[in-house]
Amino acid sequence: MSHPAPSLAAEEGGLAPTRRTSLPGNLVRGALIGTVETVPGVSGGTVALVVGIYDQLIGSASELISAFRALLLGPNRIEGFKKHAANVEWRVVIPVMIGMVAALLLIAGPMEHLVDNHPELMRAIFFGMVVGSVWVPLSLAGKGWTWADWLLGIGAALVAFFLVSIPSTTLEPQPWIIILAASVAVSALLLPGLSGSFILLTIGLYQPTLRAVDNLDFGYLGLFFLGAILGMIVIVKALQKLLEHHHRGTMIALAGLMIGALRSLWPWQDDDRNLNAPADDWGILLMAGLAGLIAVVILLVVDNRMAARNGQ
Repeated sequence: MSHPAPSLAAEEGGLAPTRRTSLPGNLVRGALIGTVETVPGVSGGTVALVVGIYDQLIGSASELISAFRALLLGPNRIEGFKKHAANVEWRVVIPVMIGMVAALLLIAGPMEHLVDNHPELMRAIFFGMVVGSVWVPLSLAGKGWTWADWLLGIGAALVAFFLVSIPSTTLEPQPWIIILAASVAVSALLLPGLSGSFILLTIGLYQPTLRAVDNLDFGYLGLFFLGAILGMIVIVKALQKLLEHHHRGTMIALAGLMIGALRSLWPWQDDDRNLNAPADDWGILLMAGLAGLIAVVILLVVDNRMAARNGQ
């Protein structure tokens, strides 16, 4: 399988992403992605970027979709399926998925408790983590930005800022609503900065979805999975093309999305998402935010050293 995105990044002046193939490392990376996906306002795509597997996951997902499309539509069904399936980076996909599912099953309940009972503290921690994470797409984009690059980044930031400003509502979890919500949420999951959990919270399905995971409600989860697959088919192909042909611009846009979406993690806000000035607890929350930022810096250093040691 060819991987044009890394070479494009290098050609455009950015840092070429290192490929991660360590099985234990990818289990941990998947667990990190699954953990943050339970937190409204934090994107699993952001973590995938930070730990260096974003391009690999998008490329593999695109090949997997093409494999099943070939199997269903032909003309050479078996041969087409095998061809695309062979291009999937299974040493990345399988351990990442196992880590994600394990983390979701283990963390969903405790994380729901923390978010419900300590919302300001949790937002402060993840605000710092996302601030630290923005360096990753910016480094991949490289230097020497043009005015068009700045417009793209600012535009993406404004779009994200607007989307996360929409007040939450409550919808009854009807089957068609679950499917539609899942398709939108998985699209947000794949875009760093936009959180699938935050989308679910906006439409009132965050708590029902966490309960379904915690209680193993397979009826609800089956509908959610169907919607996620439908959404993934659309967004993955689009992202794969963008990463292949416009890697620098894609990284700039992703950085903008992450910056704009920080609004959703501002610690001081009311139930309608109106932003408030810092309160008396600003010192504690500032320390929490710095702790989140430092955690990401440590994660970046450790992950890059592990990748270099393993020759990845």
